[in-house]
Amino acid sequence: MATGKILIIVTNVREYETAGMRTGLWLGELTHFYDHALDNGFELEIASPAGGYVPIDPESLAHDVLGELGTDRRYQDREFMDLLKNTEKAGDVNVEDHDAIYFTGGHGVMFDFRDKELAALTARFHDSGRIVSAVCHGPAGLLDVILDNGDALIKGRNVTGFSWAEEKAAQRADAVPFSLQDELIERGAKYSIADKPFDTHVVNDGRLITGQNPGSARAVGEAVVAALQAR
Repeated sequence: MATGKILIIVTNVREYETAGMRTGLWLGELTHFYDHALDNGFELEIASPAGGYVPIDPESLAHDVLGELGTDRRYQDREFMDLLKNTEKAGDVNVEDHDAIYFTGGHGVMFDFRDKELAALTARFHDSGRIVSAVCHGPAGLLDVILDNGDALIKGRNVTGFSWAEEKAAQRADAVPFSLQDELIERGAKYSIADKPFDTHVVNDGRLITGQNPGSARAVGEAVVAALQAR
């Protein structure tokens, strides 16, 4: 039974393990999806692997980035930003309360989205006929998901995610713990990217919807909303 509710997963990690740079949630990857789903009548719940506070990647707060699709308005919204002060632990979420799950990005997710409880939660979403979606580095949360039939969620599936070319352009190739592009391919995913780095690119494979980069978050939201409305 449809609930009209979408679960959004965000990171708890604020810094890289081997570099001094700070990271966290890429704010626009939350707000662009959130606002589109909200405008179409869906209720959103935010959770994280450990629960509690959600740090924000400082680069996602640059003025040129904040101005995209109303992220600056959300950043000024005390009630909205307070949603990131004490998030629910993802492992405590009831799948039956939601129609879909969406993994945001930001480099922090590369350190805490490969979580056993999170993988099990995601498998339950997919096995129960719900939609699984992710953007940018968010597909890191899909890498270790094993379904009830023993198959990896992404094996043989069409997916995208932050490319290695984009990682190098962002000057994070030496700071990230792995190449998301390589890990997706190694697990048997049919990985594709946009013609140019940072162009919008969304891949829809049934109930699995993925976006390549921060500029794809709104388009992932549009694809998820369209899929839910078509039911």
